[in-house]
Amino acid sequence: MPGLVALLSLLLLVVPSGYTWPVTSPTVLRRFDPPPQPWLAGHRGVDLGAPAGAVVRSAGAGVVVHAGTIAGRGVISVAHAGGLRTTYEPVTATVTVGEPVTAGQPIGTLQAGHPGCPQTACLHWGLRRGPAYLDPLALLGIGRVRLLPLTAASP
Repeated sequence: MPGLVALLSLLLLVVPSGYTWPVTSPTVLRRFDPPPQPWLAGHRGVDLGAPAGAVVRSAGAGVVVHAGTIAGRGVISVAHAGGLRTTYEPVTATVTVGEPVTAGQPIGTLQAGHPGCPQTACLHWGLRRGPAYLDPLALLGIGRVRLLPLTAASP
């Protein structure tokens, strides 16, 4: 039983609190589907259906580290505690780099035309910790659970 308690404690540390949906009443249209190798194709975030022009909000408290265009699309990145970084695209930013934001604070508006989106507009919401892409739904406690093997350095 002590091993189970340690595992549950570890899982609680993985799901941070204080995060919220980045758009109101989203529909998850495409889930996180990481590639088997970092250089291969995959889906490194989730696509949330929302109307074009919808307010996009920061999923958690942090600091804006990017607000501009990448590959012709508007992208916002917010750095959060614990080395987490959320990204939002395609978005027209209403915030600037260096600006602190709170969970649920508006950071931009959703643009139409996300590639592969089955409707007029989708917010691609991503999450990283360092170079590792993570399922952003885990911030809300609803991502897919993946158990990793314990190593000698694990608690």
